[in-house]
Amino acid sequence: MLDATPIRTDWTRSEAEALYKQPLMDLLFQAQTIHRENFDPNQVQKSKLLSIKTGGCAEDCAYCSQSARNGAQLSASKLIEVQRVIAEAKKAKEGGATRYCMGAAWRSPKDRDMAALEAMVQGVKDLGMETCMTLGMLEDDQVFRLRDAGLDYYNHNIDTSERYYSEIITTRTFADRIETLNRVREAGIKVCAGGIVGMGEQKMDRIDMLLALATLEEHPDSVPVNMLIPIADTPLADVKPLDPIEFVRTVALARILMPKSHVRLSAGRTNMSDEMQAMCIFAGANSIFVGDTLLTADNPEEDKDQQLFDRLGITAMAVGCDGSR
Repeated sequence: MLDATPIRTDWTRSEAEALYKQPLMDLLFQAQTIHRENFDPNQVQKSKLLSIKTGGCAEDCAYCSQSARNGAQLSASKLIEVQRVIAEAKKAKEGGATRYCMGAAWRSPKDRDMAALEAMVQGVKDLGMETCMTLGMLEDDQVFRLRDAGLDYYNHNIDTSERYYSEIITTRTFADRIETLNRVREAGIKVCAGGIVGMGEQKMDRIDMLLALATLEEHPDSVPVNMLIPIADTPLADVKPLDPIEFVRTVALARILMPKSHVRLSAGRTNMSDEMQAMCIFAGANSIFVGDTLLTADNPEEDKDQQLFDRLGITAMAVGCDGSR
């Protein structure tokens, strides 16, 4: 067994920049070495994401079709029924997913919704799956109620760097995001936090986004790295696509800075070639979302994912297994 690289939360900007900008083969070698120290390199964790409340969000996130403020034409729906969520989770488990993520297009949940959210968590837990929710900002009492219901993970992406944040979102601050992450972690719920690249940011914004996560008191347990999916009628509809190699570099840097975190290859996979996804897995990505829909966007169908896994000799992590060494 390889000696594990120490876990650090004191990374400097110059260190992270030097890692990101080194020759790609050196970067990939370093990322894969660290990945092998901490995880089985031939296992990938499968998650499934369900939108439990779609559209009508009060936030103005420039990338999002669910915002009521940025021009996208997506009608709002009510919170879906608990039994439907549990039925969908059961299908996801039968399809090989071990974690079930439930997302609601809210700035923050209302107290009247909490009982239903708790029932969703409990119902999915009873299936033997890990549970994750993304509901926006949370108050302390809401965090405790979700924790006591058995919630395993809370997703709250920081999206981009603090410098670029106001170019993407104006209805809340970067500090609001960090405060929510700290509140969740302090309550004992595992943190899932990453960001989106390809939103017109600079290279240093991608580095700074990961640095912000890697210098938290504890690294997030899961780090989703999303490629922007340009959506018609949103402010980012016509953004120039990011160079795929820059995306791979971002995944590799996430793996090096946060060695024991699951790095999730998230939104944007539909537009990625099999070869690009393989490079991301080599760079340290060891989690994906499965299913043909990711909230409101397209995602590769499960048979396509399985075909790629078969070509690469990749197997899915079992329930209760995190793939760690």
